[in-house]
Amino acid sequence: GDAPAAQQLEQAELEALVDTLMPQVAEAAGLEFRTRPAVAVRSKEQVRTFLLAKLAKELPPERIEGLVASYRLLGLLPDSLDLSTLFVDLYTEQIAGFYEPDSSMLYAVGGGNRLQLKGILAHELTHALQHQYVALDSILADRADADRLAAAQAVLEGQATVVMLMVLAPDRDILSDDGVWELLRSQLTGPTADLEVFNSAPLVIRTGLIFPYLEGATFMRWWINNRGREQPYGAAMPTSTEQILHPSRL
Repeated sequence: GDAPAAQQLEQAELEALVDTLMPQVAEAAGLEFRTRPAVAVRSKEQVRTFLLAKLAKELPPERIEGLVASYRLLGLLPDSLDLSTLFVDLYTEQIAGFYEPDSSMLYAVGGGNRLQLKGILAHELTHALQHQYVALDSILADRADADRLAAAQAVLEGQATVVMLMVLAPDRDILSDDGVWELLRSQLTGPTADLEVFNSAPLVIRTGLIFPYLEGATFMRWWINNRGREQPYGAAMPTSTEQILHPSRL
């Protein structure tokens, strides 16, 4: 039969979903919300415009040129690939919601997939919660050490991914269930339905995009199992991707 038409997400519905999810996210993360995050519905066009502006700031032409030169020198990119266009297409493909640290706003895309919305909101609410305890904007804006930044992103995205899994499967002990992690790895590293741009991107680009989610979540699994409710912020935050891949070296 025909696929069901996407329903427009209303502001009141989004706020009700957020109110329902906040206690679950707080419990899974081991932190309490100090304030209720501000939330808003945006169209796909509005989100695309915002992301284009953000990408232009985070990936200026000189940085793109450096990445292209390095990757091509290593034989990781074809000469015909336009990396700027690829990044735009990748970041705007199938986006359903995001948290914006500069404005402390959580946005959900109107007309998005309802089946994905709960997981997306749980993930982004975790970022909103993190921001109430650490300066996300300052951490993500520090470009002085790319490896340190990648490690910090892995912690933040990894924690949000673990919280999302715990919210979606509250009756399952995901931290001790190896099957969950094998499935997560196979899903993130294999072809993903409805993500044509991602599936066709060079391996080095795909690996870089999924690293903070996959390896970050694996790191956070180790962290919670070994450090309990201690938060991996401040002096405890890893300073290199080596520590993300090999937590025992912290």
